[in-house]
Amino acid sequence: MTSSNPLSIRQISLAQPFSDQKPGTSGLRKSSRQFQTPHYLESFIEASLQVLPGVAGGTLVVGGDGRYGNLAAISVIARMAAAHGVARLITTTGGILSTPAASHLIRQHGAVGGVILSASHNPGGPDGDFGVKINGANGGPTPESITDAIYAATLELGGYRICAGGSDPDLSTPGLSSIGDLQVEVIDGVDDYVALMQRLFDFDQIGDLLRGDFPMAFDAMHAVTGPYASRIFEELLGAPAGTVRNGIPLEDFGGGHPDPNLTYAHDLAELLMGSDAYKFGAACDGDGDRNMVLGARCFVNPSDSLAVLTANATLAPGYADGLAGVARSMPTSAATDVVAKELGLACFETPTGWKFFGNLLDAGRITLCGEESFGTGSNHIREKDGLWAVLFWLQILARKQAPVSRIMAEHWSRFGRHYYSRHDYEAIASEAAHGLYNRIKEMQPALVGQSFAGRSIATADDFAYTDPVDGSLTSGQGLRLLLEDGSRVVLRLSGTGTQGATLRVYLESYVPPSGNLSQDPQMALGELITAIDGLAEIKTRTGMDRPTVIT
Repeated sequence: MTSSNPLSIRQISLAQPFSDQKPGTSGLRKSSRQFQTPHYLESFIEASLQVLPGVAGGTLVVGGDGRYGNLAAISVIARMAAAHGVARLITTTGGILSTPAASHLIRQHGAVGGVILSASHNPGGPDGDFGVKINGANGGPTPESITDAIYAATLELGGYRICAGGSDPDLSTPGLSSIGDLQVEVIDGVDDYVALMQRLFDFDQIGDLLRGDFPMAFDAMHAVTGPYASRIFEELLGAPAGTVRNGIPLEDFGGGHPDPNLTYAHDLAELLMGSDAYKFGAACDGDGDRNMVLGARCFVNPSDSLAVLTANATLAPGYADGLAGVARSMPTSAATDVVAKELGLACFETPTGWKFFGNLLDAGRITLCGEESFGTGSNHIREKDGLWAVLFWLQILARKQAPVSRIMAEHWSRFGRHYYSRHDYEAIASEAAHGLYNRIKEMQPALVGQSFAGRSIATADDFAYTDPVDGSLTSGQGLRLLLEDGSRVVLRLSGTGTQGATLRVYLESYVPPSGNLSQDPQMALGELITAIDGLAEIKTRTGMDRPTVIT
């Protein structure tokens, strides 16, 4: 063990507190340049260390997705943790730590929480975005009571404490060092996560699949999952070298947008959708918690993915005893609801944000959960988990010995198909976005009973959720138009962007097993798309002829 003494704890004064550090659904996300403003990162960390329970004498997990600013931020956090009496700080080689792996480490080491440095799927680099998310002792995002308290603390902050002097921790290799009384432990960030996956899935069976006639492509998007995917797919499961593409994490993600969807992972989509050269494809996002799954000429909608995993969960050893229940976020399609009803499982509809699943998981009410924004997970951690979802799909394919397209066709023939799509209108002027949204909200009471896309509006509301575990109420979660035939249109303003506002429009239409199950989703949803554009005046008010992203 090396020591970085002598040290001194300095109290740095602020001329005035920052007023823009209110965390969103996934922490505080701002531009990289904003986080480089003097004292900006330190102020948010100071407030977080003041609010997070058990900091003094506790263990803290710190790491991130490798984007620009990651290493410098870890050094700052380590020095501030030492000044606040944290006893042990666990981080990883290169500071590379996926969000699901961080959740696992927090739980495994009994940490009081973790600081995850990521803006998830947002672009990186000096001109990109940066983010900080605080997770609690259960390994999941802290509840609103904590994030609200952190924000309140930032508004009153007069300064922050940090250790000065000595040297920063060496993150180039595993080892121990210290900053004053703080022990800094650098570990291999991949080992523990891989061991967890080996307990949940049959690696021998999946390996037999990948070593056979089963060409697969995984796109890490130059983000955090590269080292994890290379270890799992190529080293342990025996997939050919080159199966993992863009596997080296880069500070700017190679100039790309690390969001695993058909728009931003277009190279992978072309490989799978445009030919039969590959039987399976997958991608994960910047911090490794989102996933996209494809088969040969077959895209798996994330809402359908959760439903398929629910229907086939017992094929994986870690879930062989069955599920306690399942949950989905409100904007996610009701495909999982239909599966849960047939299987006799409890099914919960929650607001967007993984912390709402956390309560249900901690209480043992559910085993699987997911959301339409390419996130699925289970009770193995308290975050969504991209590589876990990919392995789960490979487990199903290995057991059923059937292509992805047949898995989907058989699922729809049993449960029916929820035609579903999300249209994102990004970087809208905030005034225009809120004007559009508030206008529909004001119109809602008068919309009930009106004709819409050849149907009748049965319910028009702003979704609210009463947590069945702690009784807390969360309101204002999205404007819903529920139609009499079970179709839906939902409007939300996203809380994950850093420039302007993003309007998300969710469209869903259910077709029973006896109906037409082979339509193009955009065609099947055409009447709903036209109707909501007319009602909300989307094109007129945003100035956009088409969505930025369609998924």
